[in-house]
Amino acid sequence: MGVVSAAGVGAANLWAAAKSGGSCIRELKLARPYTGRIKIAAQVPEFDPARYIEAALLPYCDPFTQFSIVAADEAVAQAGFAGKDIGGPRTAVVIGTGIGGATTIDETSYGEYAEGKRPDTLSVPRLIPSAAPTTLGMRYGAKGPTFALASACSSATQAIGEAFEMLRAGRADRAIAGGAEACVTNGGMRAWEALRVLTPDLCRPFSAKRNGMTLGEGAAVFVLETLESAQARGATPLCELAGYGTTSDAFDPLRADVDGPARCMRLALESAGLEPSAVDYLNAHGTATYANDITESEAMRVVFGDRPPPVSSTKPIHGHALGASGGLELSVTINALREQLAPPTINFLEPDPKCPVDAIPNAARKMRIRVALSNSFAFGGINATLAVRAL
Repeated sequence: MGVVSAAGVGAANLWAAAKSGGSCIRELKLARPYTGRIKIAAQVPEFDPARYIEAALLPYCDPFTQFSIVAADEAVAQAGFAGKDIGGPRTAVVIGTGIGGATTIDETSYGEYAEGKRPDTLSVPRLIPSAAPTTLGMRYGAKGPTFALASACSSATQAIGEAFEMLRAGRADRAIAGGAEACVTNGGMRAWEALRVLTPDLCRPFSAKRNGMTLGEGAAVFVLETLESAQARGATPLCELAGYGTTSDAFDPLRADVDGPARCMRLALESAGLEPSAVDYLNAHGTATYANDITESEAMRVVFGDRPPPVSSTKPIHGHALGASGGLELSVTINALREQLAPPTINFLEPDPKCPVDAIPNAARKMRIRVALSNSFAFGGINATLAVRAL
């Protein structure tokens, strides 16, 4: 796996922040003056794409594609591949994104309407959501199924899940899959402010007195491989991706429902051949908005009964990176599995009776984790859950 996040470049940096409870949410920094109310975000710090990406490729890359490349390069190297060794007709690429080239869209629109500038020739190749997967496909010579998947905040989780299903169905032997987002722009911040879901201070999932989320950005990319393919080349997997579930609420554009997320978790468990009692830890969607945390808590109790497994939301660490969030959270979940350490839900004040879950408040917890779930639930009622199992 590879990660670019508000903790910096590298999956290890994100895990270090998550397990220590170190928030990476900082003062908002934008290229143009911003007069909005919310002054914080979880932005990638001091990111210089020229350090990681060749000069000839950079003009084609919006920041969301840049993040994808850096994360994928880390994942491919960790998996033991050099360059295009990972590619070929049996390698798929699936990258989820909520928006795609948000920075290019924002800058092009500002240039047109405020400054009368003609758009850059490469604006369209940069802004299309498929820019990330096709760029990765060319980078690694991957000629199997290649596409972008856009399902708002479930994008990365669905992308990984759909890649998993392709391998399970025999359509590919390996896949490069994950999510990327670079949505912290002037227009993006204004739009999310208008929804009234952003906190001006601290993100507090499942806690009393929670008042919203913090916008984030980044990418997380994984190399998925069939066991047979990994064994044939002597690779050592991080864990087993055991199951995947996805559902639609078909209920409301913004409000979540209990049934859809509950069915989603159950489908992931069925896909993995697991009973609910087998789950030791759950990385929640946990946005820290008032209604969503209540709904997710209720869905967990539908699936697990009166005692759901311990849960944490790591969004106060890395922000809500929309289409990348599920990938960032899967990375954290895998490291929790490998270190037998559940990360905390930081900024927790006191339990909310309407969220009767063990939210692992404020401090990491050493515990046995053999099976873990990672949830992503999106606007429009698109739900996705992944199940991972220790080897």
